[in-house]
Amino acid sequence: MALEHIQQPTKADIILNVTKGHFATGHSHINHYIDVTRQKFCLSEARKVALALSREYKATTLIDTILCLDGTEVIAACMASEMTKSGLMNINQNQDMNVLTPERTVGSQLIFRENTAPMISGKNVLILMASVSTGYTAKSAVETIAYYGGRAVGIASIFATVDTIQGLPVTRLFDPNDLPGYTSYDAHACPLCRAGQKLDAIVNSFGYSKL
Repeated sequence: MALEHIQQPTKADIILNVTKGHFATGHSHINHYIDVTRQKFCLSEARKVALALSREYKATTLIDTILCLDGTEVIAACMASEMTKSGLMNINQNQDMNVLTPERTVGSQLIFRENTAPMISGKNVLILMASVSTGYTAKSAVETIAYYGGRAVGIASIFATVDTIQGLPVTRLFDPNDLPGYTSYDAHACPLCRAGQKLDAIVNSFGYSKL
């Protein structure tokens, strides 16, 4: 089915798999693991997310590049397709749009090579993430975009715990209100660790690894 013929979904059409426990991310400990594997890699699910997120930008935000973090390239491609279609409500209609993934150094810094940096320099860049918890990664992306001469215009995510980062609005489909009891802790001040509760798994954008 063509993207333009799909009925505009809401978050009620998007089903997340959530597991309770004690999990370590790169920057925090959390008590719910949100599995967005299907939303990132299954085309039909990625389209639902893309259409729901695109609705927030189509009529208001000029976007030249979507910067993909957390393996969100399929969602980004669907968003770019949706936001560049012909239509009175599409501010980017009939324009080209880049879908770009940054390279990470050993120290997790984001960089762009000479062949991809022009997609950031002088461009309006939307940051797309699977989830935003501490905001550390999103903040790093905003700073990296500025360093390469671009302008971050927003942050979009399937799940996020914050409304803004570096003054930029965070568009999210789900927040902690959708997950009663969800909490993120500083890794060095985690009450679950203090209570002697063992970690169930290490989690990151690639998935879930049991300990």
